[in-house]
Amino acid sequence: MKNLFTCLLAALGLTTSCSGQNVESVDHEGFAELIGKADVVLLDVRTAEEFNAGHIAGALNIDQSRADFVDAVVAQVPMDKTIAVYCRSGRRSSSAATRLMPRGYKCVNLSGGIIAWQQAGRAVTTHEVDVFTTPGGKTVKFYALMHASIRIEFDGKEIEIDPVTKLGERTIDYAAMPKADYLLVTHEHADHFDREAIAVLSGEKTRFVTNARCAELHGAGEVMANGDTLRLADDIMVVAVPAYNTTDGHLQFHPRGRDNGYVLTLDGLRIYIAGDTEDIPEMATLGAIDIAFLPCNQPYTMTPDQLLRAARMVKPRVLFPYHYSSTDVTAVPAALRPDSIDVRIRHYE
Repeated sequence: MKNLFTCLLAALGLTTSCSGQNVESVDHEGFAELIGKADVVLLDVRTAEEFNAGHIAGALNIDQSRADFVDAVVAQVPMDKTIAVYCRSGRRSSSAATRLMPRGYKCVNLSGGIIAWQQAGRAVTTHEVDVFTTPGGKTVKFYALMHASIRIEFDGKEIEIDPVTKLGERTIDYAAMPKADYLLVTHEHADHFDREAIAVLSGEKTRFVTNARCAELHGAGEVMANGDTLRLADDIMVVAVPAYNTTDGHLQFHPRGRDNGYVLTLDGLRIYIAGDTEDIPEMATLGAIDIAFLPCNQPYTMTPDQLLRAARMVKPRVLFPYHYSSTDVTAVPAALRPDSIDVRIRHYE
């Protein structure tokens, strides 16, 4: 009876103990040190609305009020990872941790939640950010903006991929961002090629790289066809690769030979940005890929099953499903875990 009462309190966020397990809590300094480690996954258990209003960079968002919360975490977070968990004040995250620990996770809670984090002067962001280090020791940051729009910071350079200002009710304020050093567009569709976004991001030194059709529509640009290679800087190389549909009845969306995907190499870190494509055989010839962005929304790109096949051809260390709109990609991380692919679900609706 006592244990049942304790677990009930834990579910309400009024205690940090259940089944004899205690949730470790640390202050903002200890939490900041913890989330910088490679074997730690940062988990925000607030609502999507709270998360979008401001969160700690790099956090995975899974609302603890979901009926399938624990299963959703298990599907996306390997058991050998420590979970650094937080919410608004620390109560919901403590409760979430008590539910995760019986599954075998080690959880560390942020004492005082994001309120204490911000009161200590620590930064939050409205975009999800993933940070990587190149073989040469330089930092690369990926910002999940929306759909197919990706912002990359690399060694003081700004790289924008398929920037779009507005899709449905979602908007991106590119005026608040630095001018792009390099702006890459895959093809002409409005959810990839947006004259307004290009104009806002373009400065005197911006290099606009795209396919022939977008360069024609824009009136300028460095044209790349499938197979072309372009060195943008000593440590930045881009290769244009095929992106097209293969399913009968869908071939008109992205005909073979027209659109680009890109393999971007930043100081030895190889990044595959697939563009709008299905699981085409050319994916198997890309060579070693560190990070891949693969689309998932038929009839225009791939089904979840095609995404799995594509991932197994590309074999990236880290996979970001993107351009997925309303397609459910939550099962992808668990499906690719036996393939040793780290799948990260970000807000690329």
